[in-house]
Amino acid sequence: MSITPESVRQMLSSQDLGDRLRAVNQIRELEPAVGLELVQIAIGDSNSRVRYSAVSQMDTLGTLDLQLSLDILRDRLHNDPEADVQAAAADCLGALKLHDAFVDLQQLYHSTSEWLVQFSIIAALGELGDPRSFDLLQEALSSENELVQTAAISSFGDLGDTAAIPLLAPYSTNPDWQMRYRVAQALARLGGTEAKAILETLVNDEVEAVATEAQKSLQTF
Repeated sequence: MSITPESVRQMLSSQDLGDRLRAVNQIRELEPAVGLELVQIAIGDSNSRVRYSAVSQMDTLGTLDLQLSLDILRDRLHNDPEADVQAAAADCLGALKLHDAFVDLQQLYHSTSEWLVQFSIIAALGELGDPRSFDLLQEALSSENELVQTAAISSFGDLGDTAAIPLLAPYSTNPDWQMRYRVAQALARLGGTEAKAILETLVNDEVEAVATEAQKSLQTF
């Protein structure tokens, strides 16, 4: 059976969860303008798996109407009862570079107790590339959750502000090798003599992956 806007619309209204999940996946096969219309139905679904799958498509479909996307994603960011849907909304806000959502992301980071949401917000700030993110990323470096810390390190690299280098320096000796690996990547993006000096110590890291990444990063200087 061929996939048509009408067939997808009918499946989205089905009582069967499997039908609705398949319908969300089939939206990818439709013209983007039609997909954006239909995905909004799925974003309002009662099941969080359907909403998550639908929201996750907004990073591509959302480019068709950024203001509409901002409204939809901002609503899910604040009002969805499921953390994974909120996290997906944060991801898409970053991917679409919707700077008007910065304050929303900042507020939710401080108000949520869900580490997954905090992680997604900090990762999204790197993609967003908003200079206002600096202080929040600095705060996230001190998070009790190491994944949030790691996301902050990567986002500092994406942000491109060399003022982050002194903040990242202590993490170049962190016991978690994955954190040291992210530092090496971030320093390559930030550049400068201070970053180069830290990378020159990381080339001797006991973990081969870190040493190799540091060596590769030095080649960009």
